[in-house]
Amino acid sequence: MSSVLVLRGAADARAIRRTLPDVLVHELPDLNSPPPADTAVLVLRSGVRLGELELDAFPRLRHVVRTGSGIDHIDVIALRHRGITLHRNADAGAAAVGEWALAAALALARRIPLGQRALILGRHEKEACMGVSLGTLAAGVWGAGPVGLAAGRALAPHVARMAYTAWPSNPPGLREVSQAALMEQSQVHVIALPLRSTTAQLIGEDFLARVAPQRPLLICTGRLETLDVAACLRALADGRLSGLALDPVEREHVPLLTGSTTPLNLLASPHIGAQRSDVRGALDRWAIDLLREITAHDKTLVEGGHR
Repeated sequence: MSSVLVLRGAADARAIRRTLPDVLVHELPDLNSPPPADTAVLVLRSGVRLGELELDAFPRLRHVVRTGSGIDHIDVIALRHRGITLHRNADAGAAAVGEWALAAALALARRIPLGQRALILGRHEKEACMGVSLGTLAAGVWGAGPVGLAAGRALAPHVARMAYTAWPSNPPGLREVSQAALMEQSQVHVIALPLRSTTAQLIGEDFLARVAPQRPLLICTGRLETLDVAACLRALADGRLSGLALDPVEREHVPLLTGSTTPLNLLASPHIGAQRSDVRGALDRWAIDLLREITAHDKTLVEGGHR
């Protein structure tokens, strides 16, 4: 007998059961407890690590379904060595993340998070909330994957000019400049990079020193580990950054953002960039269609699903 395991929040397990009544579908909140040993398909979300250790608990796993974009939390080499197929949907939520980037840019430019935080602390800081027009600022996007492109499309009508960091794999037609030029010219930086060995904490002290003359707004829509968060918070506190927005905050990151009693122009959200109802519906439909296709060619899954 084989089954499908859906991690809560990755897809609508009830809809999968209704659509595929002959398939046994389990649902768990996470991988902290032992998963069903008969799992042939794992449907997971962001923030769930899947490496060699976790894969040892899935002796019959053949498919991993990532309902979203980022896969840095998945050991794709280990999957390949074990003959496990990885499926992902990198495009469904990109426009929603781009919308979040625009909302963050507007909020930081008007210094709304600073004013809100000050009020929570019992302080009325109107003078400190003197903002600027987003339309006067130049924006630079780091990363030209689906999320970076969507962020650029969302911001372009509302900023003075837009550019991307030059990279060989960038799609044609983008306005590209060198990293050095982007740091010198931009007052808004959107970090939409995947997490790799070359990008881990790329946005750290050296970057912050080079952009300090511009006192830019820094917006992270990619992975938080591409930033040295402590360094970025120091730069925000001492004025080298005018604003900081962080969306990809997972549970383990919360301690990095707590404890300050100083009002900062800081916007943080619990990885909600793609958390929009239409996106969730599109991803659920995609997952169901994909599972239908997988199970149609997998006799073991279908035969094992009677309940």
